[in-house]
Amino acid sequence: MPGNLPYFDMLLRGLDQRHPLIEQAFGRHVHWGYWAEPTRARHTAEDFGLAAEALSRQICSAAQVADGQRILDVGCGFGGTIASLNETISGADLSGLNIDARQLQRARHLVHARAGNQIEFIQGDACALPFADQRFDRVLAVECIFHFPDRRRFFTEAYRVLKPGGYLALSDFVPQSWYAPIARIGASSPAMQRAFGPCALCTLPGYRRLAASAGFHAVLERDVTAQTLPTYAFMRALSAQLGNRAWDPTDLVTRGIELVSRIGGIRYRILAYRKPA
Repeated sequence: MPGNLPYFDMLLRGLDQRHPLIEQAFGRHVHWGYWAEPTRARHTAEDFGLAAEALSRQICSAAQVADGQRILDVGCGFGGTIASLNETISGADLSGLNIDARQLQRARHLVHARAGNQIEFIQGDACALPFADQRFDRVLAVECIFHFPDRRRFFTEAYRVLKPGGYLALSDFVPQSWYAPIARIGASSPAMQRAFGPCALCTLPGYRRLAASAGFHAVLERDVTAQTLPTYAFMRALSAQLGNRAWDPTDLVTRGIELVSRIGGIRYRILAYRKPA
């Protein structure tokens, strides 16, 4: 998994400069937003921040998180999902893992355990998890798995660190099978590399094979594309408001992803898997 990703470089600069729009939109979460009623999206930084929080909560719901669990958030970014869990469940042991020390530094500064919970942020590789077997009740991967160099290895590692009956839940941009060859070319293009860094995509049948080979049972394959589409209008508005060339590669690539999503080539999905009891 790469360390310094281009869009995180840009976001961290904006956060260091205390840019109000960047802070409102991405100060806590760095992923797409989820709107239960997409037509009511306001396309503001504040609205997007709330929608990003809503997406994290949807994935936690897919994992059936509950009080008293040990939960690992892989690719934890600035700790937003850990923060959300810390605010909503009790008696929890929460671990956030990321390979980028800069993101973890911000997470440690922003997120502190409330009474009854424990929180730790650990630098490490998602494909070689630095944890003992059967340590966690839940493993989460919110919109980060496309950066992992080996999905199969991650699924194997997630299965290893989960207790029997535990859940893995994630969100990802999943190409339709007919579009997958084009999507893979796009993911390796220079424009994508400049905007988002190394990326790899996996179809839904591909996910089913990965899960089965690791030993998981699929329990949820939810298409939430419609609920995430307002993200693109917000990103366009943000690009116009920022008005600087540093945002240009991300803006260009995001517009391309929007077009492909609207014509059905790529679907945004929440997926959940269970390790047999």
